Amino acid sequence: MDTPVLYEIIGYVASVLIAVSLMMSAIVRLRIINMIGAATFCVYGILIGAVPVAAMNGFIVLINIYYLTRMLGDREYFRMLRVSPNSEYLRAFLDFHREEIHRFQPDFNFQPGENDICAFILRDMVPGGLIIGTPEAGGVLTVRLDFVIPRFRDFKISKYLFNEEKDFLRGQGIRKLVTHAGEKSHSAYLQRVGFRKSGEHENRYEMDL
Repeated sequence: MDTPVLYEIIGYVASVLIAVSLMMSAIVRLRIINMIGAATFCVYGILIGAVPVAAMNGFIVLINIYYLTRMLGDREYFRMLRVSPNSEYLRAFLDFHREEIHRFQPDFNFQPGENDICAFILRDMVPGGLIIGTPEAGGVLTVRLDFVIPRFRDFKISKYLFNEEKDFLRGQGIRKLVTHAGEKSHSAYLQRVGFRKSGEHENRYEMDL
């Protein structure tokens, strides 16, 4: 392969990575892919002797490292806040994020039950996540919705909810969580946060508390 062609391929790869990063809704993933794209552009600039291109993208790499270090290293405040199934704010939140919710759980349709558990997960006092579940016999909670807003999709909220805040759910008499995967990426998410497939149904997942 000719050297100019190889350099051109590196430039195209860098461009694709930058473009892909801008389509990411999860801010951490966006920063990581953007950083890789900028680093590739930096190499491309060095190879073709374009100092401004190399310098600018090297600077972008440093900016991404700075913000990633802050996002992954800063201590944040988390708290569970239970609300009434008939909460006006809950309805407004669901309405605002309707399209994003249906991307992952297309079958979700909120019909509040009197005994439903509805709780926001606050991240630095910002409602970053929401869990809605219906208590069943035997200490089982059927999770109808487990949603995190795009800017907080770095698994910190899920880690807090399913690991550090198990006592909140146990305090509601819950001993097992049951949910159903909405689509492929939702299934992958459930397995990553600790759910396991139930042998009874293909898209049913369970977690013991």
